[in-house]
Amino acid sequence: MTDGMIHTLVAAIVGAAAGADASIWGMYKDAAHEGFRWSRFARSITIGAVSAVMLQRRLDLDMLNAGALLVLFGLSYAVERVIVEVWKTFVRVEDQAKYAIPMQFAIGGVPVKSRAVRFAAGIAYVAVLVGAAVVMAQIIGTGGTWRQAGAVGFLVGLVIAVGGAWKDAPIEGFEKLKFFRSPALTTAFALLLFPLTSSVLLAAIAAVGYERAASENYKTFCFPSRPRGKFAGKPVTHPDMLRRRHRFVPAYVAIRVALLSLVVLA
Repeated sequence: MTDGMIHTLVAAIVGAAAGADASIWGMYKDAAHEGFRWSRFARSITIGAVSAVMLQRRLDLDMLNAGALLVLFGLSYAVERVIVEVWKTFVRVEDQAKYAIPMQFAIGGVPVKSRAVRFAAGIAYVAVLVGAAVVMAQIIGTGGTWRQAGAVGFLVGLVIAVGGAWKDAPIEGFEKLKFFRSPALTTAFALLLFPLTSSVLLAAIAAVGYERAASENYKTFCFPSRPRGKFAGKPVTHPDMLRRRHRFVPAYVAIRVALLSLVVLA
């Protein structure tokens, strides 16, 4: 096996682990309300693996370096989350009656029915994200400073917070602590990741992945009996999943042990 094949294989494993993490917390909280399908569970794993391989080839990350593995985990996690959330919000057609909070693109808590409008909004959203990344890359370059890492980390966290407030606040109300949680976490993670990559932009994007992992895993496993906001007040239609979901916990623990091991090595 050539060095290139080894790097590709390791990248695929890292990305699959990131996708598996997202699949596990998503299943753990949602399956009791909407059932379990292997195709849905495998979706994030596949997207994470493909994203990681593409990122590794584009960035030429050293897959034998613990720091690079940590950065790639965050990057592939962030890319997987963006792809899945854009698809669910702007593209997927689904009955929204089963949700307490609409999952499709909504204005003032009311889902937009026009597929053309949703699709156009999705294109605009992705264009803004890509455009902002390009502009930051042009301004900062391939390096950057600690101060810039913290600032850009805070900005990407604000993007997450605004998106969450746009979706949730019309139904749940606006909570300052919840709003600033994401910017605080992305700032902290960007500062922690910056020494591993020396790139402000890569550190900030990877911080998005770790913020999503930290926030969602905290809400999922620290409050396992509390339904996610989108299912608040909705009946448990698949009670068997409250038992079956525990079978996935060992995989979740294994991912955490691997990440902590990489942190020690890095």
